[in-house]
Amino acid sequence: MNEKFLQPYNPEETEKTIYQKWEDGGLFNPDKCIEKGVCEKDAEPFSIVLPPPNVTGILHLGHATMLAIEDIMVRFARMQGKRTLWIPGTDHAAIATQAKVEKILQKEGVRKHELGREKFLERVQQYALESQSIIIGQIKNMGSSVDWSRLAFTLDEQREKAVRTAFKQMYEDGLIYRKDRVVNWDPKGQTTVSDDEVNHEEQEAILYTFKYSADFPISIATTRPETKVGDVAVAVHPEDVRYKEYIGKTYEVKFAGSSLSIKVISDGSIDPEFGTGAVGITPAHSQTDWDIADRHNLPLKQVINEYAKMELGNELLDGKKTTEAREVIVDWLKEHNLLEKEEKITNNISTAERTGGVIEPLPKLQWFIDVNKTFTLKHSELKDFKAGDVVTLKQLMKSAVDSEEIHILPNRFEKIYHNWVDNLRDWCISRQIWYGHQIPVWYKDQEIHVGLEAPEGDGWQQDPDTLDTWFSSGLWTFSTLGWPFDDAQGKPTLLKDGSVNPDSELGIYHPTTILETGYDIIFFWVARMILMSTYLLGQVPFKTTYLHGMVRDMKGQKMSKSKDNGIDPNDMIHKYGADAVRMSLIIGTGPGNDIKLGEDKIRAYKKFANKIWNATRFVLERTEGTTLDNLELSTADQKLIDTWRESLADITSDMDNYRFYLAGEKLYHYFWHTFADVIIEDLKKRLEENPDDTSAKQTLLLLLTEQLKSLHPFMPFITEEIWQNIHDDDTMIMVQKWPKL
Repeated sequence: MNEKFLQPYNPEETEKTIYQKWEDGGLFNPDKCIEKGVCEKDAEPFSIVLPPPNVTGILHLGHATMLAIEDIMVRFARMQGKRTLWIPGTDHAAIATQAKVEKILQKEGVRKHELGREKFLERVQQYALESQSIIIGQIKNMGSSVDWSRLAFTLDEQREKAVRTAFKQMYEDGLIYRKDRVVNWDPKGQTTVSDDEVNHEEQEAILYTFKYSADFPISIATTRPETKVGDVAVAVHPEDVRYKEYIGKTYEVKFAGSSLSIKVISDGSIDPEFGTGAVGITPAHSQTDWDIADRHNLPLKQVINEYAKMELGNELLDGKKTTEAREVIVDWLKEHNLLEKEEKITNNISTAERTGGVIEPLPKLQWFIDVNKTFTLKHSELKDFKAGDVVTLKQLMKSAVDSEEIHILPNRFEKIYHNWVDNLRDWCISRQIWYGHQIPVWYKDQEIHVGLEAPEGDGWQQDPDTLDTWFSSGLWTFSTLGWPFDDAQGKPTLLKDGSVNPDSELGIYHPTTILETGYDIIFFWVARMILMSTYLLGQVPFKTTYLHGMVRDMKGQKMSKSKDNGIDPNDMIHKYGADAVRMSLIIGTGPGNDIKLGEDKIRAYKKFANKIWNATRFVLERTEGTTLDNLELSTADQKLIDTWRESLADITSDMDNYRFYLAGEKLYHYFWHTFADVIIEDLKKRLEENPDDTSAKQTLLLLLTEQLKSLHPFMPFITEEIWQNIHDDDTMIMVQKWPKL
């Protein structure tokens, strides 16, 4: 027996060494695995992309959960003999990363405009790569068996080419357009943000009911009186008898120092039961009002600028912050006896997720993707559509799930997904920041050029805006496999007709087998990948989506610094080992459910690791010289093996169906309560009576061997450490075959 087993198991001493052996072995790379004869070239492929962590952060419990679940999937597939590929990468997280670097520069007393765009971007890229190296180290600490030779970054050269190709194709198909529309404007970050990057925080507010003037016949109600100087209409329901006589009439009024022309219109979207049943329409400062104005061909009147200050040529209000203007207008209403009622209500305030700035809906000239425009599908492997069909992006997104080409686990999220797609507006893809993929459009006088490179000649200026981060990460499943150029093996990913080359890595590994991510980014990322892949490749990006929940404390509360209830996974790995952290995040929680986690739970699985180590030591002491080449099992011992194999069949079924929480729990209970507490104790007595009992020795060794293999996806470090110290050759448990049933 190896003398190492005489010492207690110490994960801190062994885990980094084990991971280095895995890396040096090169077997995370399926090509190397095939070259070394460990993996079969013609085996069924299993592929997955790592949801790229933002380079601004460090490994948190959400990442740790994601890495644990995905590594279980990958290691299980590899042990099943599948051609297994797990692609790693990181996300440039444009808004968050730029904001971080700007704060660093502020401390240095430097403004980004003083540096200039080029120098500033060099600083951001330097920060991003330094942060990326930290993230990579933490991914390794979790035991993640990703193919590091394929490490990608959403802002590297390959992704730049892919992004520009996608943009150009969408532009030529008429799906990308530039137009003045109301967008979510972040006055703090000085950029647009998408609907999905807006947080809605509940707060107390005052609902003001008033008339524009004494001779205006209709009262309206609002929580934002400061926007009413931008009103162009009042909308009522067509069937509301209170206001029928006023519909179609226009009133000229003086309101808080401004001259307004208010037309009374009827619109079916108005709820006659809410407030007064009449709504002041401010097209420039409300997406809903913009839609109504568009339907009724109403004019636009902007009264708030990009810094959330009033700007309308009104001495009473100009230059004031919106909150200050609100007070001025309310005072004016009171002074003119126009304020009818003030009541406290609860409503939502919209804030930018990255900066916390209060969102101002503003009309801006931006780039959009039209999700409702029809186009001709060039290529299709989709169930519901063929090449040449006329479709919309929304139809492609809905069909991918309706046709069951994509299964969402748990399936209750399918309804949420459909609801989101049904209500999806055109996607604003331009951002007013420097860091990111600069929009591949160049202007010269009245000319415009859209392409992969700048046009030849002088005088061309590239659009200064950058693309929404989710545009580039939407291409993640296939841009990481070489699209639209050659793959890592130098094979073209596309054939001459534009379809996927079946002999390329893209053809072998795409659609990917599964996407695993948190349920909180089903719309940010999952839906956008479906949009991009179905449109650009005529394929779904993945066959299954596995959604995990949030990690909460043992009381079910969200972890936060203010509550001092957070757990740093890096500290826990240092204290108890990655295997214990992984098991604590897996067992007891199914897909889509939030995870309750406390340090006691992690500590309990460290005790389990010790139990495995100590049980192994006992078995090795009692079975020295024993082999499993020719089994000589008694009827009773064969029954023990058969009972274990029945359990293993059940566990394997759980693994095949992504019920990892059940498989892990069954393995834990069998090893501790059946193998260690019962079988070992019984066979120990037999061996004390008869030290030459071959059947008892082979039973112990066989059960230990098969349990180490089946525990490996969950606890890769300790199982590999044991395996390496049992075997004299260079074999690794990570490429051993899953136990036969």
